[in-house]
Order: sequence, then structure tokens, then C-alpha cells
Amino acid sequence: MHSPARRRARGFTLIELMTVVVILTVLTLAAAPGMRSLIAGQRARAATNALVADLLLARSEAIKRNKDVSLSPASAWADGWAVKTVETSELLGQREGVGGGVTITRSPTSLTYDNAGRLSGVTSTVRFEVFDGNSTYRCITVQPSGQPSSNTKACP
Repeated sequence: MHSPARRRARGFTLIELMTVVVILTVLTLAAAPGMRSLIAGQRARAATNALVADLLLARSEAIKRNKDVSLSPASAWADGWAVKTVETSELLGQREGVGGGVTITRSPTSLTYDNAGRLSGVTSTVRFEVFDGNSTYRCITVQPSGQPSSNTKACP
């Protein structure tokens, strides 16, 4: 026969289980705001990296093809963009929207690279400002030479 002490040691009581559930709930609720901020920051980083990659794509394709190549937004930059040849409108690359909460401001209506990889019709620095909706800004700078760069601060 089983002794009463042995029967109690086999599992968790309802009180112990409810205590663990309450502790996990409190920890989850405490972590949720930080997680939202982290996700928004990662969306802004991904949008920045995608835009820089497509700026580099447009520049290299213009040089390789010895033709003008443009980078233009779908309707707004946050809705996506496309890389196309100017002469034939051949699609060389396309991105969908950047994700909820991310905005891209201080941006040109479009950019065109000439066959030397320089920005056509641009005499000063072009900037794209990416904002995650919380507190993180990223600034993409494109020199008239066509070379893009990014940093983790708001654009000047």
C-alpha cells in the first residue's frame, strides 16, 4: 500500500501551478513593451538595409549596362520601390512595403544613376530618413557621386 507522504510528492498542486502561471503572466506583460520597441527598431533597420542595397544595385546596374537606371517609390517610399532602366523600363529589382509603423521621409521623388554611377541632375547630398515610429531614426545619405551610406541618427 502507498503511504500518504508518497502520494503528495508525485506532482504539483493547483496552488503551485496557479502561482507559476501568475508569475509568467507578470513577466510577459513586463517584457511586451520592450519587445514592441525591439521589433519596430528591427523593421527600421531592415528597411534601411534594403534601401541601401537597392541604391547600390541601381548604381552598379547603371555602370554595368552603360545606361541610366532609376530608383523610384511605388507611391510613397514606405510602400516599396522599384529599380528600372530609364530607356526601356526594364525591371531590375523591386521591394514591397517596409512594414507597419516605419516611415521614410526627407526623401527625393526618385533617383537616377547615370552610366558612370553618379546621380543625374543632383548637385548636393540626398537624404532618406527612416523612422521606426518609436524613437529610432536612421539616415541614408547619397552623395552626388552615387555612393550611399547610412547611420543610426536622424538626418541633419
